[in-house]
Amino acid sequence: MSKQFETEMISRRTMFSFLGLAAGASIAVPLISISAAEAQTSGMKRRDDRRDNRQDRRTDRQTDRTDRRTERKTGTTTTPAAKPAQ
Repeated sequence: MSKQFETEMISRRTMFSFLGLAAGASIAVPLISISAAEAQTSGMKRRDDRRDNRQDRRTDRQTDRTDRRTERKTGTTTTPAAKPAQ
């Protein structure tokens, strides 16, 4: 049994669709293989530090405000007494 191959003309539309798929696949493969590394810059580190400092100050203010309210209501302080100056 001999196999007979038929040659067929490929239309421009079909050829462009194959080229488009090939181009899409060639772009997609490298993007998938890129690792999810974290890029931490010095600017980001400074911003995080400022944000942490701001949160600490906010927490301190809230604690002080609560202590003042408690002192006004009960007449006692909740924080330990400050050390005397030497």
